[in-house]
This record gives sequence, structure tokens and C-alpha cells, in this order.
Amino acid sequence: MDDLTHELKADAGLIGIRGEVLDAPRFGELRFWKDGAVVFDPRRGIITEVGEYRVMIQNLEAKAVQWRAGGPAVICPGLVDTHAHLPQYPASGCGQGELLPWLEGHIFPLEQAFTAERSEQDSPRFFRELARNGTTTAGLYTTIYEDSCDAAFRAAERSGLRITMGKMMMDVGSYGGLAPEKILALSLEQSERLCQRWHGAGGGLLRYAFSPRFAVSCSAAMMRGAAAMAQKYGAFTQTHLAENSGEIERVKERFPEAKDYTDVYAGCGLLGPRTVLGHCLHLSDREVAVLAGKDAAVAHCPTANFFLNSGLLPLARLRAAGVRVGLGSDVGAGPEVNLWQVMRSAMDAQKARSFYEPGTKQLSAAEAFHLGTQGGAEVLGLGDVVGSLTAGKEADLVVLDRAALSPYGEPGDLKPEELITLCVYRGGPQAVQASYVRGRAVYEREV
Repeated sequence: MDDLTHELKADAGLIGIRGEVLDAPRFGELRFWKDGAVVFDPRRGIITEVGEYRVMIQNLEAKAVQWRAGGPAVICPGLVDTHAHLPQYPASGCGQGELLPWLEGHIFPLEQAFTAERSEQDSPRFFRELARNGTTTAGLYTTIYEDSCDAAFRAAERSGLRITMGKMMMDVGSYGGLAPEKILALSLEQSERLCQRWHGAGGGLLRYAFSPRFAVSCSAAMMRGAAAMAQKYGAFTQTHLAENSGEIERVKERFPEAKDYTDVYAGCGLLGPRTVLGHCLHLSDREVAVLAGKDAAVAHCPTANFFLNSGLLPLARLRAAGVRVGLGSDVGAGPEVNLWQVMRSAMDAQKARSFYEPGTKQLSAAEAFHLGTQGGAEVLGLGDVVGSLTAGKEADLVVLDRAALSPYGEPGDLKPEELITLCVYRGGPQAVQASYVRGRAVYEREV
């Protein structure tokens, strides 16, 4: 990369990047250094210094720091996508309608064709897209096939990204062709093998998530088995909850004894601090209280919710109850992996609610930024590791081209609230110069 003065080699000294440094370690609060810098040790993968450049350069003058050269930059934490479907990326922006017909008409055939060979071809490209968009951490689903998921994990390891992922689990209406009783045992066996192979691999960057699709396509035995396996291995679980009214009605028909949709998962032991639930749009107060009591987390996927006409998340209600919330692109229902677009849609969703629900608090750009960084890290159990530019945390960060964000390439002098709004509304892959995980460049823009 021509505009970097260093190569991140194993014997490299400290690396310094100068620019406008911006993060949001707490909801709604920005930290900002106008002429700031982030210094990290690529050997240990740790941020060592964050602050004002001119103060830092004096304190670090006795240390060997290789400073990045280039134009004006914005430095922020790596973005965190808490919910996406790797095999569905080719379907992004395709088809219309609501969730269940869209799944049956577009997604199940696509996933059925996502063989190991296809995964070997597409997975590296998908991870490249994440890094190109500034996403350094993601929670992902694959398909029902063990070998396809295994190929995706191999690609994830090569990519250097921080990935939590699992094989899709379905034993009701599955596209696999086996009898339900055979699918149940096989899916649990395959998921366990994948977890044994990949949970904690890649130096801890890779983790396994047992992934029953949702209560519409899983038996109680399947969900109980997934919960038990996750507990056994200290792994994650991920599924979907209350995304769509048709889905909720289908769950009522399948589990008439349950108090509600959330009760189905609670009864199967799926809810806990390592559980990530996609969507959660249509929950009663009782269900929100259950999620909070179990410390389960929510992946808010506003672009997908708009695309499939699913609804608007009552974000303030979840947060007031103490539920952790992060953002998810949810490709392919979400049209792109650009987390800045997801932040914009999250703001739009709360703005739309405020139009017909008096008293609804709109979401600021700073708050959306928190959800896409520190908030997402907390959802994935990584809040003490990444999510903010804090000395001692691992060096997951993104360098944005300040000129590429600005009309006519003229950066101007912006306050922090104005700068984050500019990033949220104009951010995207065109502005990403480099993405780092543990101080290693996982993407560098060609110039």
C-alpha cells in the first residue's frame, strides 16, 4: 500500500497512525482528538497509546514508532456486525415480500446450493467485503452443511477477521432432504464437531455459535440439544426472534403450550449471556423482561427490517430494561454489509417511530455509532477486548480517508458531533483506507 510507511511484519516496532480519532465507548458519548493518534504494537496486537499527537510524539520520542504517511484520516474502532448470513450475500437486494415467503422462494434454494465448493469460492470474497467495508468483527450463519461451514471457517482463519459463526440447524421443513429424526441427530453431531474444531481457533479470533434458525424450523429437541452443546463447550448460540407477525403466528401454532415466542426459547434453555437474538421487533413487556433477566443480547437489523416490511425496533424499551443491543447487516435481507448504512437505518427507524409514538426518543449519530462498535462488541461478549480505542484493548481499528467522506474532497473543520454524522451518512467502502485486527492489516486500499 503506497500511502503506508510500514509493513506489518512480525518484528515491526510500534505503529502510529495520526488523524482525527473518534470512538464512543458509552452510549451517546463521543471521545474525540482533533489532531490525535493511535499507537499499537502489532506483535502483541494491543493499543498502547491514544491521545493528542503533539503530546504523544514528545512522550514517545525515545521509542521506535513507525508513523503512517498519507492524507487526512479519521481513525475509529473496527465496526462490529452482530448478525449476517454469509451464503445469502448474493441475494442482497433481490426479491420482495415478507419473511417466510422470501425465505422459501429465495433463500432456501440459495442455501441449498451453497456446497463446500461454493463456500470455498465465496467465503474468501465475503470476508474481503467485510474488511473492505471496515467491519472487523462479525457474527455469522452459514448453511446446514458441515463441509460448507468448515470451508467458511478456513476462509475466516485466513482472512484474519474476528468471527463468531455456526452451521445453520433446521429439522422442520429443512431443505436437506433427510427425515426429521435423522436430521436432528446428524445436525447436533456435525455442529459439535465443528465447535470442537473451530471454537477458539485462529489464536482466539474464531468462535463457534450453535445456530438453530428459529422456532418455525426447529423442534424443541433440536433447540434443547443446541443449548446443551453451547453450555458444554462455552460456545455461543444465535437464532431469530419475533421478526415478523407471520413468523410469530407460526410459532404459536407449533408451540401452543408456550406463553409466547420468547418462552419457547427459554423453555429449551437457549437464553443466556452468550445468546444473540436477531431482530426482536414484536416483544411484549414480559418477553423483554425475560431477555433482560437471562442477559441475552439483541442484534438490531434495521436495513433488513425495512426490506422485508417486518417493523421498527422499540430500541429505547430494550435498552431501558438493560438488554444489550448491537447492529447487524443481516445480509441477504439487508442489502449490504456497510455498517454505516445500518447505522443510518437505525436512526431512521427510531425517527419513524417518533412520528406516530409521541415521546419516542430519536437516535443520534453518536448513539448509532456506539451500537455499531462498542455496543456490538458487548453483544458478542467482546466489550473488554474491542469496540473502542482504549489503551490495553486489542488493536481493531479502521482508517477512513477524510477527503472521501467530504463533498468535493474538502474536509473542513468539523466538531465531533458533525464528524460522526458525516461518517454515518457518507461512510462506506469508498472511504476505507485500511482495516486492522490485532494490529494486523486485514485490508489495505489499493492506490
